[in-house]
Amino acid sequence: MEVGQERVELSIRKKFHKQLFSPFAKACRTYELLSPGDKVAVCISGGKDSMLMAKLFQELQRHRKFPFELVFLVMDPGYNPENRRLIEDNARLLGIPITIFEADIFQAVYEIEKSPCYLCARMRRGYLYSRARELGCNKIALGHHYDDVIETILMGMLYGAQIQTMMPKLHSTNFPEMELIRPLYLVREADIKAWRDYNGLRFLRCACRFTEACAANQDKEELSKRMEVKKLIAKLKETNPFVESNIFRSVENVCLDTVVGYKQNGVRHSFLDTYNVHD
Repeated sequence: MEVGQERVELSIRKKFHKQLFSPFAKACRTYELLSPGDKVAVCISGGKDSMLMAKLFQELQRHRKFPFELVFLVMDPGYNPENRRLIEDNARLLGIPITIFEADIFQAVYEIEKSPCYLCARMRRGYLYSRARELGCNKIALGHHYDDVIETILMGMLYGAQIQTMMPKLHSTNFPEMELIRPLYLVREADIKAWRDYNGLRFLRCACRFTEACAANQDKEELSKRMEVKKLIAKLKETNPFVESNIFRSVENVCLDTVVGYKQNGVRHSFLDTYNVHD
């Protein structure tokens, strides 16, 4: 075992146990993300979130109360050699036995002018589901964290005119026998960054062909809708320290008696449907 791996694993068990492992395990328990006999494809993009997720899954497996299998799956959608090498080096350093497969997605969407990021994300997920199924997995795990969730809620309201959130688990539409799970659902991004920096780790920040230099290109990131929302939440937190948890809990406490309309299973409903119905 390499010194780097020892330090990282010890930091998860000791220094960052409360901030990282406890909410990870709580999410798995609260949202019933794992079941006996599961084979989970832990999808690693090379960033801090997915790399930490892999280590937390390894730690969870050490304390497992029931048997489950893990496959650490890396899709190379067309990374440049330096980015792919960084993923492989980090996997070796951290003791993560990755399985890599190629899918030339970057090339396929490079000439697309309208919503290339949306198309890329859809294609990436489809390839991950397909490969995971080939490997005998029934679930794929993605590294979205608590901050992703609350930012998505506000983005939906401010830019999409809808109330929705990033769900902790989903049945796949195109792969009906499979599920998507998000075990970092309760983990804060600041704690992930603190763990990364404490261990002196360097992960991919942005490897998309459209923005391969985005680590130095702050202008593009500053203009993104997600960054705008992130800044808004930080500003609101200055006067309301509970704003983040309130945003998160808002989608747990939806009162259908006080909403004008909602959609369920693709069907739109209105408060007028039951307005004149009395017992």
